[in-house]
Amino acid sequence: MLEQRRIALAEAMERLGGWPDDSPWVRAAVDSVPRHHFAPDTLWRWDGDAFVAVSRATEPERWAAEVYGGPSDPAITQVREGRATSSLSCQSVVVDMLDSLMPAPGHRVLELGTGTGWNAALLAYRAGPGQVTSVEADPGLAATARSRLEAAGAGVTVVAGDGQRGYPPGGPYDRVESTYAVDTVPWEWVAQTRPGGRIVTPWGRMGHVALTVAADGRSAVGWIQGLALFMPGRDAPARFGWQEVRGDAPADDEGSHTVDLAQLADPHLLFALRVLLPDVELILGDRDGPVAWVHDGRTSWATLTAAGAGPGTAFQGGPRRLLKEIETAVAAWEQHGRPDLYDFGITRTPDSQYVWSHDSDTGPRWGASGVARPGS
Repeated sequence: MLEQRRIALAEAMERLGGWPDDSPWVRAAVDSVPRHHFAPDTLWRWDGDAFVAVSRATEPERWAAEVYGGPSDPAITQVREGRATSSLSCQSVVVDMLDSLMPAPGHRVLELGTGTGWNAALLAYRAGPGQVTSVEADPGLAATARSRLEAAGAGVTVVAGDGQRGYPPGGPYDRVESTYAVDTVPWEWVAQTRPGGRIVTPWGRMGHVALTVAADGRSAVGWIQGLALFMPGRDAPARFGWQEVRGDAPADDEGSHTVDLAQLADPHLLFALRVLLPDVELILGDRDGPVAWVHDGRTSWATLTAAGAGPGTAFQGGPRRLLKEIETAVAAWEQHGRPDLYDFGITRTPDSQYVWSHDSDTGPRWGASGVARPGS
């Protein structure tokens, strides 16, 4: 059953073009290091209202289906206080990030966020035994992953600690990969990577970036590589979800809008909105027509619905008017030539981080506030 599902997932990846031609080792690693060897006996499935446990002992087929879902399906491995806090990441993104990292045999590799240990095992398959160090903030997860990796003979050093600080004793590293999302790349990661080394990490709520450390070690620059949705680090500031921000109070404001909700589904525009409105989350859905739920994770929200023809309706609450902010951001994206997500990059220096488009030196730049300023 597990083998059949593993093969089916690999074939689904093939049909989608998900196996990188320039990194054939990635598929060999995934084939040689089965995902289910690193899955706990209890997984968690979202039933629309809450996470429910799926036990390997009592529901082996459903458990196997959770481990080997589709290319874009993660398997939730830990839930605390009703929230997912760790997972076996979806296979397509794991593969894409390994391709972006470009590790080679003999490279010294640092992974931040061990989780189940599967990704560390894939890295060790490529770099070799004794070459990979992985840091995990949760001591329990670290101990379990260490046992799984030892059983697999991966030769990975697992350390319980704060991934934001990296792990200086194992450096300098040729490659650094984070399996959790950060808004600002910790300078410690750059400082512990050798000049010319590569850092790959999910950035914020969307996209992953590959940075190359400069020859003088005083900056790291690189392009967005693709879309990736990863959990934030455990010390990330708490954000409320849509329903918590929306609450039960009536809307403060109701009016019309002309935002093209179909256009908002464009991943390139969605990524641009992530850059231009860093704290705003936009969720698209359908309720007898397209709808967009927007919130800032704290106090302000908007619901945009589409009419069959003509303007749609906007309901808003909180101190900010997110509809106006979205309209302004879409106009800015169009003004800059509608850059796609692969036109964006990130520069990290000891004192700052900014996003740019088209050219790291001369293109427009956006800091943490999302406000653009010209390149130098």
